[in-house]
Amino acid sequence: MKTAIAYIRVSSQQQGRSGLGLEAQQFTIDRFAAAEGFAPITQVFTEVETGKGADALDKRPQLAAALAAAKLAGCPVIVAKLDRLSRDVHFISGLMAQRVPFIVCALGQNVDPFMLHIYAALAEKERTMISERTRAALAAAKARGTKLGSPTSPALLRDRSNAFAEGLRDIVEPLVGSGYSSRQLAVALNQMGEHTATGGAWSSVTVLRLVKRLKVAA
Repeated sequence: MKTAIAYIRVSSQQQGRSGLGLEAQQFTIDRFAAAEGFAPITQVFTEVETGKGADALDKRPQLAAALAAAKLAGCPVIVAKLDRLSRDVHFISGLMAQRVPFIVCALGQNVDPFMLHIYAALAEKERTMISERTRAALAAAKARGTKLGSPTSPALLRDRSNAFAEGLRDIVEPLVGSGYSSRQLAVALNQMGEHTATGGAWSSVTVLRLVKRLKVAA
């Protein structure tokens, strides 16, 4: 049977202590490996690190160790979602240069490495757009007199939700125009490594709410 190495990562100490994010990724990888004909994965490299910046790989020794182990074994590294590696296209490019194949469960086993760059570029762009639109929405809220120190203010929550939705407009609107159902949209967003505003996975229900908000804000 084919062999592989698993790499899982959460970006905060709180997530690492709870183990919930780590367990979910491990479950996803194990299920994917079994379905795709891989032997049970025994080498799992676990990281609790944000891993941002140009020196991200230096900050993530477990990822470096996974790369080294995969090279030695001549096998791929499996991750649950692309953002567990990075949303930075340059970082992804650097990983591809290591000549170690990566398999992203959410994208499937046969995704061309070039497509990983495309997905990473989309995620990087959306992250920037969400940040910019959130700042603009908060500035507009402040100009209207909303007290930004009140995180539960209905007006502030609405502005943040609108800004988050705007950050996804360039992805969602073309797919809606192509006839994607809410379920298909949820699958596409999850495959791209996008999260809901609360950091969870997309479902038909949350997609319908997002589309409704985009129509209102249009």
